[in-house]
Amino acid sequence: MMNNFKMPVILIGNSFKYEIEATLKLFFHENRFAFSDDISNAVGDNYVVACIQNENEISVEIMLNGVSESLSSVIDTSGEAYDDVAEHELCRLIYRILTKRTGIQPPWGLMTGIRPLKKFTALMRSGLSREQIFEALSKKYEITPEKLNIGYITAANQLPILDIIDSGAVSLYVSIPFCPTRCSYCSFVSHSMDSAVKLMPDYVKMLCREIEITGRIVKETNTKIDTIYFGGGTPTSLSAKELQTIMECVAQNFDIAGIREYSVEAGRPDTINVEKLKVIKELGAKRISVNPQTLNDDVLRAIGRNHSGADALKAFELARKVGFDNINTDLIAGLPTETPDSFRNTLDRITELSPESITVHTLTLKRAANLFQNAVENTDNPASEMVRYSIVKLLSENYLPYYMYRQKNTIDNLENIGYARKGFESYYNIFIMDETQTILGVGCAASTKLVYPDGRISRIHNYKFPYEYIRHFDTLMKKKEEINECLKKISFLRQK
Repeated sequence: MMNNFKMPVILIGNSFKYEIEATLKLFFHENRFAFSDDISNAVGDNYVVACIQNENEISVEIMLNGVSESLSSVIDTSGEAYDDVAEHELCRLIYRILTKRTGIQPPWGLMTGIRPLKKFTALMRSGLSREQIFEALSKKYEITPEKLNIGYITAANQLPILDIIDSGAVSLYVSIPFCPTRCSYCSFVSHSMDSAVKLMPDYVKMLCREIEITGRIVKETNTKIDTIYFGGGTPTSLSAKELQTIMECVAQNFDIAGIREYSVEAGRPDTINVEKLKVIKELGAKRISVNPQTLNDDVLRAIGRNHSGADALKAFELARKVGFDNINTDLIAGLPTETPDSFRNTLDRITELSPESITVHTLTLKRAANLFQNAVENTDNPASEMVRYSIVKLLSENYLPYYMYRQKNTIDNLENIGYARKGFESYYNIFIMDETQTILGVGCAASTKLVYPDGRISRIHNYKFPYEYIRHFDTLMKKKEEINECLKKISFLRQK
């Protein structure tokens, strides 16, 4: 199917658009869908009809390339929430038809959520054995044994850290949405330095103002800061002086003496130098990332990087010389022109450096990324073989998987996994995925995630683009009042 084709999806007797679309995306990564409740739209060679009648009669018809196939069932909702059962059964019937018609067997079955580990940890906490957990998840979601195993191992490593989360504390995310160039796979709101350099002085000024305002709220509510994370973009796109200004502002407005983790994504090797690394280290950050994504020079050129694999190795060695003893390295499986052999070579060379943690992402085709224009071409790549090798290799090298997340439109419906040596797991990465601690976001495109004492989650999104962030800064700061109210409630419960 073509990228510009919108498959008609007709929902009769239900409004389960989000989960049905996510299930269809398991099979049609590059497609878009036109949802309606009008059966007359079920025309043409490709469409889906998902129907609920008399509350418990479920049926699905899928027309694919002019050939129709249907399945139906009757659900029993006793003991479970009706919407959950009905939605799952509709998706299960869609999944059954499409696995047969397309020949695609998603490794995570019909599990579509971003946070698969939540399913594992919930069952672990309920007291089920490994075998019982495998049986339950396999039966409900049809997950492959390989993914059940890596999911279970990752959840088991993560659970002890989840048990010591301080839900009364908060973490701070500082957004630096600039990069030397935009990688072809990237969909983040990041801006090349060539186009953004004129905005930089005002951006740094406004970011520091937001840090001051947020810091004042934290102090007034007697809230503890648990972790700090500088992300982007590429924070080291800034000059050493600009980095120093922002990090000094953080130190002046937050009590960083007792934080458990302070991370800065140094990121792109072509932005890393001794001066910047010294600033980062001297101002409190102990954990950094050096992210080549691959050491294959041909692949680096294909994705729009201006550095070589050798540059990445030099940047890593430089960080060691400056004194960093907690370095993460990001890799991506399935990049354009990457082969299983070249990916294995990259991973083998990275493990020889012995970073404290290695994160293996799988290529995701997002509409905002330039690479999406060749989505059909890029879905036909050996990412599964690369991911499979990374699991075996990293486990054999005593790296423990400790956090995992999945994204829509990921090649082969795979996952992203963070591995670490024991004791070097990133708390922030776990907190952002588990959603049990408030994350305060400052800067352009940052998102604040407020976790209320009753478990309710509220999000506050900053403006996406630097010029909006700068121009409408005062309007944006009015949203900080909700942060104040949330932290007051958290602080009240801590004092009881």
